[in-house]
Amino acid sequence: MATSSSSAQVAQDAAALLTDSEPDTWVEDYLTGCSRMTLPLGEDFEGTVSATLVRCERLPESAEAPAPPVLQVHGWSDYFFNLPMAHKWVDRGHRFYALDLRKYGRSLRDHQTPGHIEDLAEYDAELNAAVEVIARENPEAGPPIVVGHSTGGLVTALWAQRHPESASALVLNSPWLELPGHSPARAAAEGIVTPLTLVSSTATLKVPRLETYWESLSDQAHGEWDLHPRWRPRKSFPMTMGWLKAVFAGHRQVYHGLDMDTPVLVLLSTRTAYRTNWSQDCQESDSVLDVELLARRAPKLSRRVTVVRVPGAMHDIFASAEPVRLAAFEEASRWLRAYT
Repeated sequence: MATSSSSAQVAQDAAALLTDSEPDTWVEDYLTGCSRMTLPLGEDFEGTVSATLVRCERLPESAEAPAPPVLQVHGWSDYFFNLPMAHKWVDRGHRFYALDLRKYGRSLRDHQTPGHIEDLAEYDAELNAAVEVIARENPEAGPPIVVGHSTGGLVTALWAQRHPESASALVLNSPWLELPGHSPARAAAEGIVTPLTLVSSTATLKVPRLETYWESLSDQAHGEWDLHPRWRPRKSFPMTMGWLKAVFAGHRQVYHGLDMDTPVLVLLSTRTAYRTNWSQDCQESDSVLDVELLARRAPKLSRRVTVVRVPGAMHDIFASAEPVRLAAFEEASRWLRAYT
């Protein structure tokens, strides 16, 4: 279980969205032993916008040379909930932080279209703000290790290319680097979506939104995680035209290659299993993305890329069955010993 305190029950209320805290102020988070800080981002066409930085208050044991902090960034229709994995990073000697991007999770507000953005580079604002807070709190530890999942893996890779001194390494957990069907499918999809964004960027794509991945994660179905019903809904957020255009543009950048020297670890399941109805395969394989395609795209991220395949892993490898996620964490730890 990801949460157990009574405050978690308040956060898990289907109607509960958070409100901004005072800038530069840590307040108690709903996850036991964590605090959160609002990162104000000004306004967009929908109104005020903010992101939320979460900090695990559990501290690493003292060491002569502090290890780089870890900053985790979630994927689509997601937020930070994985407290056990945060503790694993702390046990390895890292201060742990997580970022709920604008219009996701702790940062989602009633006046906003969930997850909507029209240029992935806009996320630089909250990533840079988070890194600034982390550097202020850990002045001798160096740039953070950035852990990005799925769309968060795409976002953080593009950000790291633009800000090469801001991350010591990237650990990408099933990063969404290309649309299933390769670049021709993406080009065709872009040709459809781009004109529609001129009519309404927040119009949504009418496609089936399956519940199989949610069923693999949630303790209300076959999984083990206590998921907030509005922050991580059963069928995910509707995909807006503006968001799709932004993601396709990011995929195109990866396809042409990112000019990075930052070391990158890409963790992938060994297989993909698309299912319209839940089966055990959904809990033992990636039911969201084509892992073979991701493995082929991964070397375009940097001049130093390592791809590790994790047997039995779901799309969120660090939320897979405990033996699987611990094996993946050991792979990441082994890799980091060479680069940090």
